[in-house]
Order: sequence, then C-alpha cells, then structure tokens
Amino acid sequence: MASSSFKRLVRFVPTSDSSKILIGQPIDDSIDVGAALRKGQKVEVEVFSGSSVLSPGQRSTSRDTIQKLLSPLAAEEVGTIRCIGLNYKQHAEEVHLQIPTVPTVFMKPCTAIGDPWPTPTMLPKITQIDDCGDYEAELAVVIGKTAKNVSKDDAMNYVLGYTACNDVSSRTSQFAQSQWSFSKSFDGSCPLGPALVSPSVISDPCTLRLRGVKNKELLQDCGIDDLIFSVAELISFLSHGTTLPIGTVIITGTPAGVGASRNPKVTLAHGDEFWVEILPHIGTLVNVFQNEM
Repeated sequence: MASSSFKRLVRFVPTSDSSKILIGQPIDDSIDVGAALRKGQKVEVEVFSGSSVLSPGQRSTSRDTIQKLLSPLAAEEVGTIRCIGLNYKQHAEEVHLQIPTVPTVFMKPCTAIGDPWPTPTMLPKITQIDDCGDYEAELAVVIGKTAKNVSKDDAMNYVLGYTACNDVSSRTSQFAQSQWSFSKSFDGSCPLGPALVSPSVISDPCTLRLRGVKNKELLQDCGIDDLIFSVAELISFLSHGTTLPIGTVIITGTPAGVGASRNPKVTLAHGDEFWVEILPHIGTLVNVFQNEM
C-alpha cells in the first residue's frame, strides 16, 4: 500500500486560496461530501502535507473548507482507466445476455477523468445528435502500488482506495461498433468522487450499496455483492502479463437500470443531474450535464 494513514481523502480547491489544490480528510467522518456540498453545506477538511492521494503525506495542523471539489486523482496521475463491462448479474439479465466466464475489458484514456459538480460534465456534440447519452453508476478501485501477475489471494493488498464513478456513455457509437472504447472515452466521461476511501475503512467492498439517481428519480439500486467478478478477481485478471502502475483506476461495471435498457428509454440531456451514491463511507458523486458547444 502507498499509504494507510488516511480514512477518506478529498482533493479540492480551498476557500482560503482559489489558486491552490489541496489534499485532506473531512473532519466529520460521517459526512457525505458530495451531497453536503450540493446542498450548500460547509465541508471542513483536515489538510494533509502531500499534494496527491497517491502520496498524501501526513496530517497537518491546518484546516480549510472546500470551495470546489475535484476528482480524487488528476488526469495525469491515472494513465489508463481499465473498465469492465457486463459485471453485474442484474445487468446481464436486463440485457438478456449470458453470464460471462471471463471479464469484458475496455479502456478509457486519462483525458476521460472528470471532476464532480460544480464542474459541468459535458455531453459531446456526437452524443447530442440523436440524444443517446447514458449513465452507468459504478464502484471505482484505485491501485496503490505497481501490480503485475498478482494472485487473487494477494490482490486486495494492491488497493489504495475506493471511490464512485459514472461511466458516461454514447450509446449510438457504442452499439455501432464491436469495441466500446471510442463511445466511452470522450473528455470528462469518467467523473470520479467525491472521496477516496481507504481499505482500512472498507475491508470488503461487497458490503457497499450502489445507487444511481437522475433528477431525484432512483434508476439503479444494487448491492456490490451482485458483481460477477469480484474486485480481487478483476485486479488479478487485469495484471496478468500487464503492469498496472500506481494510480491505475479500475471501474468495475454497472448494475441494472441503465437508460438504454429502459422502456421508454432514458437519456441524459443538458441540465440533467445524476447522483452516483455508494454507501456507507464513499458518499455521492454529483454531476450536472451540459451540452458541449
């Protein structure tokens, strides 16, 4: 592990100096950072000495409040985002596909990393043409030390922490191709947040519950224990013959309830608000969508 000295880390612009980016731990262990900020509440943070969640340093005596919440990881820290498709039993049932025997993998570039609200999440022009934007609430895993050829039994020792993700998708492009990377790799299409939570807090991610809420309507609701391939299995599989550098993000799939599978279809439009809620501990990733001009 790169560090075990934190419980939950946030990356943020402080109210004290809008030119700075700080790393810190919310003082209130129970606060849902994303939901609280969206409701206009003040979130006070114990500042760490480091400049990255990959090397957060130590707690300092300094405290500050969040002016603007950022993705826990900057784009340049991530490299590639390893993504898993069709990894919930619920979702396989809703799309009438057999349970896979090996993980389905695609990748997003680092430019897909996006910040939570108040930064807008863009709907690309290509997605606007026929209103095909879609949401996918997901658990994200961040790798804390270089991994290669890792066994399933040892895999969890490589986890730095967990956060929430929205795998924003352009369905027309996705369904027109056998490969999904193009349709899921647009700039800002992988917002992360609100906090990175240590495995010391989340010893078993299967105890978490994942919900996706669009404009206050609950559309996805599932336990992480519905995963077809566990976090440990995914880390081991992805590391076979392949180096996973520190900072690698793995997004682990989405449960049932995606917009493309609903009747009538549900899409994302300018002004829509989507919440990815993972409780307990991680909290709510809030994204407000805006048309790319």
